[in-house]
Amino acid sequence: MTGTRRCAACGELFAPRPQTPDQQYCSALACQRQRKYRWHRERMQSDPDYRQNQIQAQVGWAARNPEYWCKYRLRNPDYTKRNRELQRIRNGKRIGIAKMDVSDCAPPFPSGLYRLSPIGHEAIAKMGACTVQLTVLPMT
Repeated sequence: MTGTRRCAACGELFAPRPQTPDQQYCSALACQRQRKYRWHRERMQSDPDYRQNQIQAQVGWAARNPEYWCKYRLRNPDYTKRNRELQRIRNGKRIGIAKMDVSDCAPPFPSGLYRLSPIGHEAIAKMGACTVQLTVLPMT
């Protein structure tokens, strides 16, 4: 096959390889990375088996490298600082940030019978906390 094409990543003209008649990307390293990234992204969306295998691989890697993120944050303090600042901004846009042993209630609730009903998933919570609505039920 003769002629040239425009690379789908960089837009530059290139001559496709005769062995790959449908070639859409030039041989530049950045363009090949873009090709692989797009293939991976499309595959993650369209193939549940591939997606599950990727998840299992990530879980396995994390289990074999439990100290990775701690060491990464120590080696990259600027990244850590920026990430914390951005997380504060993200948290500010959300409703109901909860931490362990934190309460806005001055006195504890009186003894009695209460119904706990979940009211949403928009809160950020730690240690298994959940947002509930307390409804006082009459004692009978």
